[in-house]
Amino acid sequence: MFGYLRFMRLSIAVLPLLAAGYAQAQLKIGVVNTQQALAETAELKKAQADLEARLKPRQEQLEKLRKELDTINQQLSLGDKLTPQAQAELSAQGSRKSRDLQRLSEDLQNEVDDERERILSRSSERMRQVLTKLAEELGLDLIMDASAALYIKPALDLTKQAAAAYDRAFPAK
Repeated sequence: MFGYLRFMRLSIAVLPLLAAGYAQAQLKIGVVNTQQALAETAELKKAQADLEARLKPRQEQLEKLRKELDTINQQLSLGDKLTPQAQAELSAQGSRKSRDLQRLSEDLQNEVDDERERILSRSSERMRQVLTKLAEELGLDLIMDASAALYIKPALDLTKQAAAAYDRAFPAK
């Protein structure tokens, strides 16, 4: 969040300087929605599919635990038909399953978060390389992220070109 705010402040501070320079020389600018461009790359789509496939057995295990816990809770709701000992055993079993479910759910979420962070970090660095090369090829002086702009003339939007250039530079394996 603070990085985004810092970026916005810097963008706001730099734009008047760019406008002043614009009077002297035509400034060539491109705009990219980097989040969208990354999401459209074959590499990121494949990484997401691979992650989902790898984690599917654990998600199924979580769903199985949820169903078991629901069954126990339903049995406990019929408490007047159970002996006190059976009720205590079911309650203890439900507590164990609930703890297991909580732990597995947190572990899975942490793994998903870590893996997505790793993928996005690598992909973001690669996108910067692609955008630098794209700027050189198109003779651009500046490429801005779309999140820093209030209005973007459609002709300046390089999002699709950036995604295509990324796929050429880093084909999904």
